[in-house]
Amino acid sequence: MLITVEDDPHALVDLLWIREAWGLRPVGDNLPPLLSDKSVGAHTGTDASGGVGTWQNDWPAMWEACVRHAGQVRDETLFEQLQGTAFGSAERDELLHQFVGPTWRDKFGDDAFAAQYETWNLAKLDARSRRRPQPLEDAPEHVSLAALIPAWRAGLSTIVVIPCLSSYTRVIGPHSLIVTSETRDDPNRYSQALKQFR
Repeated sequence: MLITVEDDPHALVDLLWIREAWGLRPVGDNLPPLLSDKSVGAHTGTDASGGVGTWQNDWPAMWEACVRHAGQVRDETLFEQLQGTAFGSAERDELLHQFVGPTWRDKFGDDAFAAQYETWNLAKLDARSRRRPQPLEDAPEHVSLAALIPAWRAGLSTIVVIPCLSSYTRVIGPHSLIVTSETRDDPNRYSQALKQFR
């Protein structure tokens, strides 16, 4: 049994940061809860591009596009194909887009990424590097093995974890499930989430 846990999905985390840092209040179905890291306060700067209204309106569609990409099974040959392309070529750009998927920067550029973003991202990376390795028997997947095995038999191969409060569980493809870190850290809630993949 092989399960991939993607616990730092960059495109999704970028969207979550933008939503909170800019105080966006997008409207739509299946939107995730707030980040668990409360250090991301509303951004106090001004939007030089004047795009905040557009950002708020387009955020749900961008979220869905990034979630769809996160739910896809990765083509293992993409990395090899990338190595065989010339820097700056259209072929390389297309392969990179397939590999990375849609991003906020592709659509809106860098205007939303204030200086706070870099500080927050570095603090997040630092905290991640200080975390002690977890013994296998304490890993959430091992603790919830009774629920994981039937989900795996039903096709689950990837679990995408977003750093959000509360519960948010969705089947996001024929082989993928998205959950919050809070759900994954709670054996009962995680087992219930895994049972949704059947």
